[in-house]
Amino acid sequence: MQHFDATATRAALGFEALVPALRAAFAAQAQVPPRHVHAVAQQGQAMGTVLIMPAWSDAGFLGIKTINIFPGNGAQGLPGLHATYVLYDARTGVPLALMDGNEITAHRTAAAAALGASFLAREDARRLLVLGTGRVARLLPAALRSVRPGLTQIRVWNHRSEGAQTLAAQWRAQGLDAQAVTDLEGAVREADIVSCATLSTQPLVQGPWLAPGAHLDLIGSFTPQMREADPACFGAGRRVFVDTEEAPTKAGDLLDALAAGTLGPQAIEATLAQLCRGERPGRQHAQERTVFKAVGSALEDLAAAMQVWQAR
Repeated sequence: MQHFDATATRAALGFEALVPALRAAFAAQAQVPPRHVHAVAQQGQAMGTVLIMPAWSDAGFLGIKTINIFPGNGAQGLPGLHATYVLYDARTGVPLALMDGNEITAHRTAAAAALGASFLAREDARRLLVLGTGRVARLLPAALRSVRPGLTQIRVWNHRSEGAQTLAAQWRAQGLDAQAVTDLEGAVREADIVSCATLSTQPLVQGPWLAPGAHLDLIGSFTPQMREADPACFGAGRRVFVDTEEAPTKAGDLLDALAAGTLGPQAIEATLAQLCRGERPGRQHAQERTVFKAVGSALEDLAAAMQVWQAR
């Protein structure tokens, strides 16, 4: 069994290739059982969540990701997410490779945001606001610029402002026009794309803040306890899309909106698979507000792992 460490895994996951790979994966057929979710507690205190995410396809590959999410890690200076990925031959079950699951997860999550934006964000989008400073947030400008190259103004907000300032400086060192912001409402009102990659349990983005033509990208929260947007973000005048059919049962944002009545059960317009197959339309005019809610899919992990394997 081959081992791909973080450096080797990262090197094979450029967004120019990964986003089209995800698009092809969603348009094709694959087996993606429901994820297994387990709460981890120590001495009666909730500590984190373990996800086990399998998928296999007719291409002959089977993959299983184990991912540990511990939101309290930030206070200790540790990432909130740790993952491993094992790729197998789907015909024999023989293990092929152990890959860095953190890189797989971060890159496929950012790539899924870009894939959604390729259908839903305005083609002339210029101003990007990122919420969060973790692994996924750091990748969002590169991922989104792979499908919307006109994004030239990057702003970043974080509940710890020093983290936003550090990340903005890193992006400037890469040649981007990047600045940290502290006025979240003002930054949202000015943004063409608002991309949230946090583990927040309280809504951050308020519906009235979204400008006409804005695209709201929610890729951080993935459990009923997490939420990045208030119910008004999904209300009248918003076109709502999800990555998979699991999203309405997993995402606190959507569950809150359904409970509040701002989002009807039939109001979600399409999944990524339906968009990629051309079964449903994406953005239809420049002034509409679009919302993309993702909770992640093992299909995305498998597509990313296959790309790493094939690039060896």
